[in-house]
Amino acid sequence: MDYSLEPPHSNQLIVRALKPFNAEPSVSALVEFPLTPSDLIYCRNHGPVREFNEDSYCLSISLIDGMKVEYTMQSLKEQFQKAEVVAALQCAGNRRGEMASMKPVRGVVWADAVIANCVWGGVRLCDILKETQVKMDQGQHICFASHATLCQDDEYYGASIPIEKAMELDGDVLVAYEMNGEPLPAHHGGPLRIIVPGYLGARWVKWVDTIYVAPHESPNFYQQRDYKVLPSHVESSHAAEGLWNKYPSMTILPLNSVIASILQTSYSSILVKGYAIPGNSGNIAKVEVTIDDGNTWHLARISYQRGKWSWTLWEVEIKVSTGIGTVHSRATDTSGKSQDRDSIWNFRGVGFNAWGVKNWSIA
Repeated sequence: MDYSLEPPHSNQLIVRALKPFNAEPSVSALVEFPLTPSDLIYCRNHGPVREFNEDSYCLSISLIDGMKVEYTMQSLKEQFQKAEVVAALQCAGNRRGEMASMKPVRGVVWADAVIANCVWGGVRLCDILKETQVKMDQGQHICFASHATLCQDDEYYGASIPIEKAMELDGDVLVAYEMNGEPLPAHHGGPLRIIVPGYLGARWVKWVDTIYVAPHESPNFYQQRDYKVLPSHVESSHAAEGLWNKYPSMTILPLNSVIASILQTSYSSILVKGYAIPGNSGNIAKVEVTIDDGNTWHLARISYQRGKWSWTLWEVEIKVSTGIGTVHSRATDTSGKSQDRDSIWNFRGVGFNAWGVKNWSIA
């Protein structure tokens, strides 16, 4: 693969792999911004980053009956009303390094900043599907593909979502061309990427150039043989063979919270900051922090939460004694479900959501 044509990468990121380029910011810097600046958004790639001419870029919509409709960037902007949604983009491997400390996993060893919260702007996917006369009974899945750039494990990058998600009434699934009010940059999938609020980032296909209706999920490697939670007894690629098609593709990541920073504010107190992200049973209702292994919990103040798809930023000041210790966090959603203390290991190192944890010291 040729990486010589990649645009310059942000110098605000910690590089986890160079080819393909995979990098994340420090989590302490990340939580200082309710909306993540472009240079602090993590980069997750399975091939070279490419820049494309917006004037010549096209999106192809293929229907089950063989019909095909093509949209230029200009026609997308002129024919459809612009929509915006605030949503957190999160890699399934967020916190993989913590799972890898249990025993080895396969994948980029991420820390806890593989997440970004942005305002995404573009065209509602449901509007495009309605315009091309797609109906719910014409297929079970909407598939996305990017043939625009090379890929590690397949001839192209592909993913899919159920047609019900694509056509739901609130219309939050987007074909996006803007991020935080600016044209979508190449590093984050520009000129067009899919936005699927609430789903893991693997379904938010970057550089999307093809959408089609199908009776089945995308056959692509990244839908069928990756981003799945396999049983904990599966410890190698060899052991995983023959099992991939027996387990569902990941969609919604689990309820989670992360401690981002701990600052000494006086001789006897610390300020703890972090973020939380909901799972599949309701938005974040509260975040609590403990310094005594769960015997006593301190309620954090929610400093940012916008709509049902954003992350939640929180902070809490706690009185402590001189010395060192460990802080844990747990999130609870609106259904009353709380984050589990521990997370079950899996070979791909995805979906780690044990209590947030960070050590502190005070002089």
